[in-house]
Amino acid sequence: LGDMDFKVTGTKDGITATQMDIKVDGLSYEVLAAALEQARKGRLHILGKLTECIAEPRADYKPFVPRIVQITIPQDMIGAVIGPGGKVIQDIQKTTGTTITITEVDNKGIVDIFGQDKTALDGALNRIKAIVAIPEVGETYHGKIRSIVTFGAFVEIMPGKDALLHISEIDYKRFETMEETGLKEGDMIEVKVIGIDPKTNKLKLSHRVLIPQPEGWTEPERRPRERGDRPRRRPEHKE
Repeated sequence: LGDMDFKVTGTKDGITATQMDIKVDGLSYEVLAAALEQARKGRLHILGKLTECIAEPRADYKPFVPRIVQITIPQDMIGAVIGPGGKVIQDIQKTTGTTITITEVDNKGIVDIFGQDKTALDGALNRIKAIVAIPEVGETYHGKIRSIVTFGAFVEIMPGKDALLHISEIDYKRFETMEETGLKEGDMIEVKVIGIDPKTNKLKLSHRVLIPQPEGWTEPERRPRERGDRPRRRPEHKE
């Protein structure tokens, strides 16, 4: 009749919390014990029914559930994500249907992405990660040829990140000109980052290392160039 309001919650292993309002002068041990036992049986019954439907929590929400994710980016990458006049971040929000906020805290960029579903959030998250990612030596990338030069091709391995694929690293076959390679601007090509030029600090790419070596092929020996070495000139022809 409203003399007592007693709530008990917990797991199969025991009680995690209780709450009680009481309006009478006291509560006997027998009534308390009976209430706790009734709660235990009821809790195990409900947990059993839940387990029949799903034995453990899902690894992720269902795809259509709205969600929020937060990532931290380097301070010097905040401008790249925002873009000139906010152009980059506005494009990401528009094309993915998300809302993105960036706050600078302790010399870091705190990025919050709000998405209506998993597809929207993942789309924005991948775009941002691609902008702030740093190519690693030994990693393989599927890049797009942005330009052809006499000594190779510049390949975009990440959004806004180009690196040189030297003509000697395209194939085991020796090419004299880029025309012989058959590569052209806009082509997609698999490349591996094989190092960093110590003088320019730029990445060096190779496609050759990703294709099978010809049988019996050996790396040609390259004589280190010494100071003072100059290409020999053909003798002048005198009349």
